Amino acid sequence: MLLLGNNEVPMNYKGNPYPFRQDSSFLYFTGVQTPGFALIMDMDSGEDTLYGYDLTVDDIIWMGALPGVKDWAAVGGLTSTADFAQLEPALNAAQKSGRKVHILPPYRNDHKILLSRMLQIPIEELNSAASEALIRGIISLRSIKEEREIKQMEAALRTTHNIYLRVIKNALPGVKEQILAGLAEGMSIQEGGRLAYPAILSRDGQILHNHHHGHLLKDGDLVLADIGAEGPMGYASDITRTFPVGPTFTARQRDIYQIVLDAEVSSIDMLRPGITYKEVHLHAAHVITEGLKALGLMQGDSEEIVASGAHALFFPHGLGHMIGLDVHDMENLGEDYVGYSAEVRRSSQFGTAYLRLGRALETGFVLTVEPGIYFIPALIDQWKNEGRFRDFIRYEMVEQWRDFGGVRIEDNVLITSDGHRVLGPPIPKTIKEIEEVKMIPGTRRS
Repeated sequence: MLLLGNNEVPMNYKGNPYPFRQDSSFLYFTGVQTPGFALIMDMDSGEDTLYGYDLTVDDIIWMGALPGVKDWAAVGGLTSTADFAQLEPALNAAQKSGRKVHILPPYRNDHKILLSRMLQIPIEELNSAASEALIRGIISLRSIKEEREIKQMEAALRTTHNIYLRVIKNALPGVKEQILAGLAEGMSIQEGGRLAYPAILSRDGQILHNHHHGHLLKDGDLVLADIGAEGPMGYASDITRTFPVGPTFTARQRDIYQIVLDAEVSSIDMLRPGITYKEVHLHAAHVITEGLKALGLMQGDSEEIVASGAHALFFPHGLGHMIGLDVHDMENLGEDYVGYSAEVRRSSQFGTAYLRLGRALETGFVLTVEPGIYFIPALIDQWKNEGRFRDFIRYEMVEQWRDFGGVRIEDNVLITSDGHRVLGPPIPKTIKEIEEVKMIPGTRRS
């Protein structure tokens, strides 16, 4: 079994790389936090060999005396090491003797080129050549979080908690979104980590993955922030909060926010081993539908609405996903392998099709719960012009909300043997809690 560690990736020339992030499966098995390594696990002999390069004097001049191959091997409990130049001959010898080399689907172009050359597999065939046995084996290990992994995730969540207290408090009229995004990134670095993914922070909360931070905030705006710190060992957090720029929510904002909060809290209450996450997702859709009916935006039988998919105009994504060393844990290994099973297959219906996790939950899973309500003008216009779900959606009322934006609320939850536990210190979530943070006296940090 061959696992490749990541290499540095240049921003604009070789000597100016992006911040290094190790491949998560390689990190899981080795602990190596430096570029240019590979691991062979020989399942016949039981020997694991770490391949890498020791630094030259020239390297040390520029980067200092960093750990060598044997030092990193000791971190991962490995006793066998070799120079990286010996990796290709070792693989060639295994292939010549008729042995299968198990690989994961590569997601980086340098890995694709390397694997194609070393294993004589055309680049376009590498994904189909990936080993399903290896994929499923790694998923079975990484899906179940040990207590020491939970501690790492909660450490990342403590940083995220501190970020949100500062960001919510400093989201004031006249402040640019980029100030708040920079505050979040800076705090994650101060705590010895980084952000687990680029921050989503915008008054345009209806754009699900919005990385633009150019707006000047004004009273009456609603900010959606999706931010998660990553700890020094690579474990992620993923939290979303939505909060007003002014001191309090407006009446309309309160109405939508409370529906989403009710969906999130009641969904978390359902979590336990054995329940399918698809069932929880459909419950959240039902709560959202009931709330929108109460506001006059939808009508009809809620079961029929959710079964038809009409609710997805307002809730067009899945309820959540696995989280661990990756914010979307092991997505590079194949979402259907991670989030689905022989018993639970992915839906083809718009909205529910984006549910990344549908399978039955197991003790040790850590997942996100993140319902939302959004008013997406382009989607509203398309569905209205096509006449979709006119029996359920009151488009004349929806038009009055088209500039609202969006609300999402998200927490990270561990599945325990007897239920669940929301991880990390509580981050203000109720309307009362958020408004209290807004009222805390102090000097705005800019």
